[in-house]
Amino acid sequence: MSELKYCQGPKCHTYDTKDRKKGPKDNKRNETRRRSSFHYLGGNACGIYCERDWYNTFGNRAVDHFGRITEPKVLTQDNAWRVRRSWNYERGQHDTYYAYNYLTEERRPITEQQYNNDNIITEDGRLAI
Repeated sequence: MSELKYCQGPKCHTYDTKDRKKGPKDNKRNETRRRSSFHYLGGNACGIYCERDWYNTFGNRAVDHFGRITEPKVLTQDNAWRVRRSWNYERGQHDTYYAYNYLTEERRPITEQQYNNDNIITEDGRLAI
């Protein structure tokens, strides 16, 4: 069984819904939602409102902490590579794997092992083969 976790929305407990109501009949209170999985904020918020509340409260601090971009990023021929897979559904044909350059539209064949290797494309988009 998966472990339960709390919604990280700082105002989650303030939204008045039936599933947030806890306590005996004469002493009801709202609590933060607790679930095994969430679908917002990378799996940490129960809904779009809580995701937005989190960003409004912590967003600037998070961007500053992890690195605010101060210059534009530029896509060039050298860093425009991505791995792709061509699905073949006809009998007897196999899927083909290739590295694709989004600027030059060049294709370079790769193996399935290279396709599954997370290090074939570097973090800045360069082809590592």
